[in-house]
Amino acid sequence: MRLSNTTASASGVAFSVDFSSPQDYLIFLFQILFATSTVLVAGTVVIAISATKALRIQNRFIFMLSTSICDTLIGFSVYYLGLFDVQEGYPSRNGTYNVLPSLLGVNILTFLFAQFDRYFAVCHPFIYSRFITRPLVICINIYCWVYNFAHLLARNLLPVSKSVQLFVFSIILFQLIVLTKVVMTIKLFVIARYQLERDPPSADRDSKRESLRIIIFVVISFLALWCPSFVNIVLRFMLGSGLTFRNEATNVFAILARFNALCTPSVYLWGSPALRAAVRESVWGRVCPCCRRR
Repeated sequence: MRLSNTTASASGVAFSVDFSSPQDYLIFLFQILFATSTVLVAGTVVIAISATKALRIQNRFIFMLSTSICDTLIGFSVYYLGLFDVQEGYPSRNGTYNVLPSLLGVNILTFLFAQFDRYFAVCHPFIYSRFITRPLVICINIYCWVYNFAHLLARNLLPVSKSVQLFVFSIILFQLIVLTKVVMTIKLFVIARYQLERDPPSADRDSKRESLRIIIFVVISFLALWCPSFVNIVLRFMLGSGLTFRNEATNVFAILARFNALCTPSVYLWGSPALRAAVRESVWGRVCPCCRRR
């Protein structure tokens, strides 16, 4: 037992658990399996979309690529946040200046823009084909990354008191984003349920239905997994209550939020036959040739 703690201390950061009970071993093993699964699933989606031109030229797959890159990085981050004694936020302990947790913020904005993208693609196809071009979609995704890290940079450069105020402001802003996402999810569901049913059968209708189904499931799962952490943050910073945890590895709410990084690319694979075929051809088909034509 002591050998584990000493080894960790020699590297500068102790392990997230002290291995004094079977529960500690389960937590540590879970974090390893979670991180590895996330990197494998999200990473294969990134490789498949990047290596398949037929997917790269479609706007919806550009959004998928951006979020999957973010999810892959979140998976790698779990190897640190989940295995070592790290506490982000205020106060921080062995933290990363909120760089790793803020990756979830990229997906929050990206999903919102993806919802608007699907809305205009289905409801206003002529406007969409004329104005929503591939370079514009790429710029929107880049903006989501730049805005998130510009906000993070400002929080790290400001004094702690001002940084906390900016963080509280971001919580209020996130409430507006969540409300918008809920409204858009309902609207997209209605469109998928009724409007597309009136269109004649075609490959374009099937593609639109597929993309709407994916974004609806992704947003619902994201909100369901992220909201417990968000509510706890609101209770802690605005009302002075809420739950506190020993570190990120034992923070159940943070684990649920990070679970989006595994859930989202899994939904992509479940909902898109074209993406599954690309994964078989460009990833697993090269690792195991027998998987190529299955």
